[in-house]
Amino acid sequence: MPLTMEAMKRVFVKSFGCRASQADGAAIEASLTDSGYLAVREAESADLIVLNTCTVTHDADVDARRFIRGFHRDQPAADILVTGCYAQRAPHELAAIDGVRWVVGNSHKTSISEIVTTPEYHGQIVAGDIAAEQQFLAAPVRDVRGDRTRPNLKVQDGCSNRCSFCIIPSVRGRSRSAPLASVIEQVGDLATRYCEVVLSGINLGRWGRDLPGNARFSDLLRAILRKTSVQRLRISSVEPMDWSQDLLELVASEPRIAKHVHLPLQSGSDAVLKRMFRKYRTRHYASRLALAHTLMPDAAIGADVMTGFPGETEAEFAETRDFIESQPFTYLHVFTYSERPGTAAAELGSPTPMAVRQERTRILRNLSERKNLAFRRRMIGRTLSAVTLEQRGMALTTNFLKVEMASPRAPNRPVELPIASLSDTGLRETTPFPIL
Repeated sequence: MPLTMEAMKRVFVKSFGCRASQADGAAIEASLTDSGYLAVREAESADLIVLNTCTVTHDADVDARRFIRGFHRDQPAADILVTGCYAQRAPHELAAIDGVRWVVGNSHKTSISEIVTTPEYHGQIVAGDIAAEQQFLAAPVRDVRGDRTRPNLKVQDGCSNRCSFCIIPSVRGRSRSAPLASVIEQVGDLATRYCEVVLSGINLGRWGRDLPGNARFSDLLRAILRKTSVQRLRISSVEPMDWSQDLLELVASEPRIAKHVHLPLQSGSDAVLKRMFRKYRTRHYASRLALAHTLMPDAAIGADVMTGFPGETEAEFAETRDFIESQPFTYLHVFTYSERPGTAAAELGSPTPMAVRQERTRILRNLSERKNLAFRRRMIGRTLSAVTLEQRGMALTTNFLKVEMASPRAPNRPVELPIASLSDTGLRETTPFPIL
């Protein structure tokens, strides 16, 4: 006899970090609901709390520990399971926190529903050697979390690069791709319920390199467009040198792909890029940006930038600032460098003082705001294609701008919005009737 909703155990899943992590959280939730749990949106009513962690910075670790302690304080009867990148990196550190019943590394993330329902898994730590993994580890995503209108589908995991500042390869493993047929099936299913699907990964542009035939990411996009009815695909971050001419021309020419190009920069100084073990220099990066901007002059073009890398001089920071100023960016994600134990950068010495790092972060964020403001001003008087969001009265344009609509529409609907003015951080739609 099936359990009533009142009798079902309730699970609350919270994910930290990147879009791939958000996709993992949605998959974990789906797996647990398949196992008989009822997903809830507030931790206060949960019997099981799952924290899907990030560990890319020291602050990410601090946030995870703070949430664990807070949930245990407020919900002492709930079981707490910690998974994700922090759980893979330092499981014993997390297991020592009061209230944590299980710590599950990325190596066993797809087994969480089995772990919490099977007695023999009731040991506290379940983690293995992620570097040995050759299979794509991800449960299917059938629904969304968060704004509930734009599902994140992880199609690639891990990274085979060895950037000197990055801990992610050691907690996610080598680059691995979701099989083409699986991606097509999931996008096809999601397309029946959602207007926009976001493709995500840890090193997304490497999709297909480990599969038979050595396929390319552009091959995946073409197959999705050919075999599914998805109305809009959005591509999350792709490394600079993976933005090939073929990929950029496909994004530019295909109306079903959002006009949004995100390529991590990290630094605008070639000397710093060399110390970071990045595989390009600013001239290579600038050539990809120039092609993207030529093909799509109204596209969103974003980058990740890091300040305060070990040994970053005033002159090197000035190179970064000047390079960014000269490029057609529409937004930046600016991060303050954080030492990660076990990375090559942590052994470099010559740390940049934290106050200097933070000041450089402030300067670049101000620069980002100026560039974004100029980009938004260019959109006034245009009509932009968008998808309505769960957030009442808001929509997201193909070129990654939020619009306050003149009147509320149901979420998850394609709309064409005439743009009248700026909002504080986005745009406003033309008022449909004059105000008398």
